[in-house]
Amino acid sequence: MEVDRPAGDASNGAVGDLRSSTGDAIAVKISSSKNQYEMQDPTKQYPAPPFPEQTLPHPGIARKMDPKPDHGEESYQGFGRLKGRKALITGADSGIGRAAAIAFAREGADVALSYLESEGADAREVVALIEKEGRTAVALPGNIADEVFCAKLVRDAHKGLGGLDVLVLVAGHQKTQESIADITTEQFDETFKTNVYAMFWLCKAALPHMPAGSTIINTASIQAYEPSPTLLDYATTKAAIINFTKGLAKQVASKGIRVNCVAPGPVWTPLQPSGGQSPEKIPDFGGKTPLGRPGQPAELAPTYVLLASQESSYITGETIGITGGMPLP
Repeated sequence: MEVDRPAGDASNGAVGDLRSSTGDAIAVKISSSKNQYEMQDPTKQYPAPPFPEQTLPHPGIARKMDPKPDHGEESYQGFGRLKGRKALITGADSGIGRAAAIAFAREGADVALSYLESEGADAREVVALIEKEGRTAVALPGNIADEVFCAKLVRDAHKGLGGLDVLVLVAGHQKTQESIADITTEQFDETFKTNVYAMFWLCKAALPHMPAGSTIINTASIQAYEPSPTLLDYATTKAAIINFTKGLAKQVASKGIRVNCVAPGPVWTPLQPSGGQSPEKIPDFGGKTPLGRPGQPAELAPTYVLLASQESSYITGETIGITGGMPLP
C-alpha cells in the first residue's frame, strides 16, 4: 500500500514507517505541497487542469487517481484542538472524509471510520495514520443506505470509542446522467438513501448518545444552489441536506448540540472519476472556478475541525461554502 504525502513539517507523525492495523507496510511517497498554515499562492498550491482522462470502478479508490489527492497525510498539522473528542465519520476511507479523519486524529480525537467493504484498502491506510498519532481508530465497514446498519454503526462507534460527541456525515452517492429519462428508480432510491435517509437514520441514532457540547457536521454541495443538469438526483439531495441541517439545529440547540453543514465545490476525490462525472469532463474538472483548479480534500479538513471544535461554539444551523471562489447565495 502507498500513501501519497506532500512535503512539509515532519511533526505529528507525518513522515516515517507506517503499518496498517493488519501489519501491512505502507510506503510513503512525498510530493511538493506545504502545510496548511504556510502562506502560498492558492492558484498554484495544487494541480490544475488539464488532467488525464480517467475512469474508476464504483465507488473508486483514491490511490488509483492521477494525480493522487492530498488528504493531509503530511500537510495537515494539528494542535490538540479536538483533544479527547470521539468522532464517527462516514466516507472516512477517501476524499473529504479521509481528510477529516486524519485532521481529527492530529487534533487529538479518537475516530470511528465508516466505509464500504470494497473500500477496505484505503480505510486501512487511514487506520494506520490515526494510530500513528496515538489515537484510537475503530473500523466499521458497511453500507449506510441500510437503516439496520446505520443503527449498528452508531452503537459500535459509541462502544468502540467509549462515547460519541462528534458526528461527521460525508459519504455520498453521485452518478451522472444526461437526462431524467436515464435516471432509474433504483438509482434515485440509492442516491436518496445514501445521501438523505442515512443522514436521518444516523442523526436519530446518535443524538441519544451525544452530550451537551457535541456537534453534527453534514456535507452538502454547491450543487444545492447551482444544480448541474446531469446531477439532478444528487443536487436535489444536497438541497435537502441543507434544509435538514437548519431544522435539526433549531431542534437540538436547547440541548447544547450544534448542527452545521459544509458545501464543497469541485473537489478532487474518487467520487468524480467513478461515475460522478462523465469521463470527458474529468480533464477540465475544477478549471472553471476563479482559482482555476479543483479543491483538494486536505483544504476542507480545517473547516470540519473548526465546526467540531469549541472554537465554533456560537455557530449552528449554518452552511459554509468551500468552492474555490464560486459564491453561495
